[in-house]
Amino acid sequence: MPLDNARALTPGTVVAAFGRHFEVRTIGGILRCHTRGKKNDYACGDEVGIAPAGEGLGVIEARYPRRNLLWRSDAFRQKRLAANLSRIVVVVATEPGFSDLLVSRCLVAAESENIPALIALNKVDLTISLPAARERLAVFATLGYPVIELSALLGADVLEPWLQGERVLLVGQSGMGKSTLINTLVPEAAATVGEISTALGSGSHTTTLTRLYPRGEGWLIDSPGLQAFGLAHLDPGTLEAAFIEFRPYLGQCRFRDCRHDAEPGCALCAAVESGNLSARRFEHYRLIRDEIAAARRANPKGLFDLS
Repeated sequence: MPLDNARALTPGTVVAAFGRHFEVRTIGGILRCHTRGKKNDYACGDEVGIAPAGEGLGVIEARYPRRNLLWRSDAFRQKRLAANLSRIVVVVATEPGFSDLLVSRCLVAAESENIPALIALNKVDLTISLPAARERLAVFATLGYPVIELSALLGADVLEPWLQGERVLLVGQSGMGKSTLINTLVPEAAATVGEISTALGSGSHTTTLTRLYPRGEGWLIDSPGLQAFGLAHLDPGTLEAAFIEFRPYLGQCRFRDCRHDAEPGCALCAAVESGNLSARRFEHYRLIRDEIAAARRANPKGLFDLS
């Protein structure tokens, strides 16, 4: 709906998304909302316009322009994670082992939307696995991504300076202790999720629930644990630039259409061979690049745009 026609609508922010049902925070309180027909292009953090539909109910009629959108996609499916973010926190842990490839995927997604990111290493009280976890994260720290160590069971004060006044998404694979971290940062979180489950008449929705919690002048969004993070919506140039260490070398290859494989004069390959670029991160780039190409071949007519 054009914004000129949406002036009579009640403004609000999407604070929970489960299927085609949403909760929207307005100046008058929380409304449980649905959309017209099968439309479902909203994410936590979206600023929207609501038409009343009964006591405590509403219909989302408009979405106002986004500053950014973090999402994932494969050949046939897309998933909005959160919109209008000012920071992303990638949560990993000493135990169980985490995927550094998934960390790279999250960072690439953040860079592609110009959202600052940091890494939170949880469960540092499990000291036996701590050195190995630090070693795996060293490449990201070298690139300039802050790595914050904490134990959610003992508190999260060390993370607070990075959250104050910010619009933050916590993202990470299952088992990293993200739920414990959320409950530490937002004590009412567990009760809120329980209330939603009761209202929906099922607990199954809570496993895929994305939820926004106000915190002072900002807010914190909890997202479901990830097992995959597809980036099929990224074009080759955006993907290359999202690996921040590649940027000084982009445009320096002998051939303009260099794929950074075995072409002579490839600036990226030369930088890897000389040790100026991480071989592991370069492997991540190639894996993601090939995955995107396979997704585009599998669905050449796919619409890789949720903006």
